Amino acid sequence: MIAPTVLEQRSRLLQAIRSFFLSRQYIEVDTPIRQPILIPEAHIRPFSSDGWFLQTSPELCMKRLLASGCSRIFQICHCFRRGEQGRLHQPEFTMLEWYRTGWTYMELMEECEALVRWVLSRADLHPPARGAHGQSRCDIHGPWIRMRVAEAFDRYAHISVGEAVAGNQFEEILVTRIEPHLGRHAPVFLYDYPVEHGSLARRKVDNPAIAERFELYIQGIELANGFSELVDPVEQEQRFIEEAALVDCDDSQIPFKLLDALHELDSAAGIALGIDRMLMILLGADSIQEVVPFSPEDL
Repeated sequence: MIAPTVLEQRSRLLQAIRSFFLSRQYIEVDTPIRQPILIPEAHIRPFSSDGWFLQTSPELCMKRLLASGCSRIFQICHCFRRGEQGRLHQPEFTMLEWYRTGWTYMELMEECEALVRWVLSRADLHPPARGAHGQSRCDIHGPWIRMRVAEAFDRYAHISVGEAVAGNQFEEILVTRIEPHLGRHAPVFLYDYPVEHGSLARRKVDNPAIAERFELYIQGIELANGFSELVDPVEQEQRFIEEAALVDCDDSQIPFKLLDALHELDSAAGIALGIDRMLMILLGADSIQEVVPFSPEDL
């Protein structure tokens, strides 16, 4: 269990996050944790729950709320993923997600930066200047960096992003050769992913090979993942079918109610941010276990 002082800091963080969104006229929502069908994702393994699933993200239900007429929504909730345990992962973790209609990933990057700065000023959290081994830490207060994925591959991996995708090495190279360099001195938004790794992001109009997706890195840690949302139900269904085939699911496991809802969405942007990782970074902790009330080993 964490110390009462850290529990108090966690409470201040949550309050600061809520105050940020409420000050911007967002609606806080809460959606079901158990769902009969999830968005198919090959790299995420869900927990079953009496024939249903524990959510790996509230995305599916939140997008349906967005399509129903809610223009600004956010949620703080627990999510569950099998096989995720380590310094940066837990099978149960706390997620912040927010969505806004009429926006692209560019406006969302600006708002994500504003959120982190707001939390720093309101939650009275002070990241240490240096890490446990004396290395300098990321300066969150200074200018933030935006870097395209193609530039990051050229600079740190010395291989083009196209070659990495063609050789089925994109994720491996990103994790092992690029991520450790990101956000060491200033936070980095890594953006414009190849569409093969665009997840639920829409294609760029002027370059269909690129998806409007970004990830935020601080201290080499991925903190957030955001998109200009793909709202074309035909293309989204095709992506679902391709992803479902990778996890050996049939068409009955595709969330058709979400596809129907996409007909009501013109444009939107959405993002997921790991709250446990955020607190870990802001307190200078070495692992998530130091900032959650109970780790699995405590139970």
